[in-house]
Amino acid sequence: MRLAARMTVIAAAIVLPAALNLTSAVGLDRPVRGDLTPNDRARVAKVTAPTTEFSRPEAFEAMPAGAATSQKLVNRDSFSHISANQTFEGEDRFKLGNALFRKLWVSSPSSTEASDGLGPLFNARACQSCHLKDGRGRPPADGETAVSMFLRLSVPPRTDEERQKLADRELTRIPEPTYGGQLQHFAVPGLEGEGRMAIDYVEEPVTLADGAVVSLRRPSYRVEDLAYGPLDPDVMLSPRIAPPMIGLGLVEQIEPADILALADPEDADEDGISGKASMARDPETGSLTLARFGWKATVPTIKSQTAEAFAGDIGISTPLVTDAFGECSIAQQACRDAPSGVQERLGEVEAPDPILDLVTFYSQNLAVPARRDVDDPAVLQGKQLFYGAGCASCHTPKFVTSRKAPDKAQRFQLIWPYSDFLLHDMGEGLADGRPVGDADGSEWRTQPLWGIGLTETVNGHTFLLHDGRARNLAEAILWHGGEGQTARDAYAAMAAADRDALHAFLESL
Repeated sequence: MRLAARMTVIAAAIVLPAALNLTSAVGLDRPVRGDLTPNDRARVAKVTAPTTEFSRPEAFEAMPAGAATSQKLVNRDSFSHISANQTFEGEDRFKLGNALFRKLWVSSPSSTEASDGLGPLFNARACQSCHLKDGRGRPPADGETAVSMFLRLSVPPRTDEERQKLADRELTRIPEPTYGGQLQHFAVPGLEGEGRMAIDYVEEPVTLADGAVVSLRRPSYRVEDLAYGPLDPDVMLSPRIAPPMIGLGLVEQIEPADILALADPEDADEDGISGKASMARDPETGSLTLARFGWKATVPTIKSQTAEAFAGDIGISTPLVTDAFGECSIAQQACRDAPSGVQERLGEVEAPDPILDLVTFYSQNLAVPARRDVDDPAVLQGKQLFYGAGCASCHTPKFVTSRKAPDKAQRFQLIWPYSDFLLHDMGEGLADGRPVGDADGSEWRTQPLWGIGLTETVNGHTFLLHDGRARNLAEAILWHGGEGQTARDAYAAMAAADRDALHAFLESL
């Protein structure tokens, strides 16, 4: 079965936390939205139903973010525009958030008291350094120190207390004892960065059905120049590139019921797709919440994602993550003793209110660009091939956001992110062997595809997947395994003209 069947399957295996406050449909066990009237539910079901007509574009398909879609000229700034339906007041907040997103933090003590507090260990001095032009990061070139890519670190749980904290979702992983949860390449004056990520690639040719050969590069990772002693012998390493920032506020306002309705963890419909919901603790409320952000869907809100990035990437404390020493572990005493940027007159953290809220607002309102060439025959053919290959079984095309979204700009919008925001087993080829949150070592969240065709325009490269190993769309598709194997094999069996059409469709997103 494909997407249409999955949208109606009874997902009896889904366990819904009471905190989600979902209602149930009569005669169905799958969750149903509580923000809609019956008439609205029928309208939403109709407009989000998977298409079977590929001779022309669907209604509103050229506007992937609804009224929030940016229709500005395509150029390097295409990911940096405000939601088109924001208010004038919202535009002021967006500009302030943008300034803080681009702000270069400096080490303490400094005469620029409003900007100090960097580190002591860090991966970047500004949010913009990783999310260049609000877009996608990349692996470092030969001889280059990584900036928009870093290594996550963790070890297996070793005590009953650690196992219980993981089970209760008080923690998503156990940090490496010396180096913490991620490797920081840089440090403030007087300290050393933790080490340097090194990558080795092995080229592996793949022959397609028509005889074409595509070379995949398989990466392996290690850490060199360790400054604080050896890594734990059981350390697990997992690389991450910075993902694009567009459309996040709209994703946040997809009703949990619509995502949970797509989950089929036991593959009850036997279609080979068994998407799993990921749950995490909201740091503001403590409640168990559907997590939809991050490569492994470990983060429940944009605000918590922003706070974690401030702490882990820049070493800046916020009201949600209050340690002024950032990621310094208890084994790095000199780091923990370094001066902080906390100013008593401003508050108890280095980035007090309203800094976190403004950067969060900025992140929630980066507009998705309008589609291009939606009526091009090759694009329409590629769209049909996308559906026919089963890609839409995980890359769910459409949602309608909540009627109760706090910000009117994100309220009740038809959006086209091409993701179900669930965890899927992607096979051994992409496995990092590192469990985190509800994701095991081979599971990844379905990556949204909107904006993928503008990666080269905005960021000057076409590196894809969580670690940038894929150098183009063909390589990214051919790395799919596990639940993506059938779609991958369908692609490998296509004629060259059909592959080109599929690429044209993806490049139009």
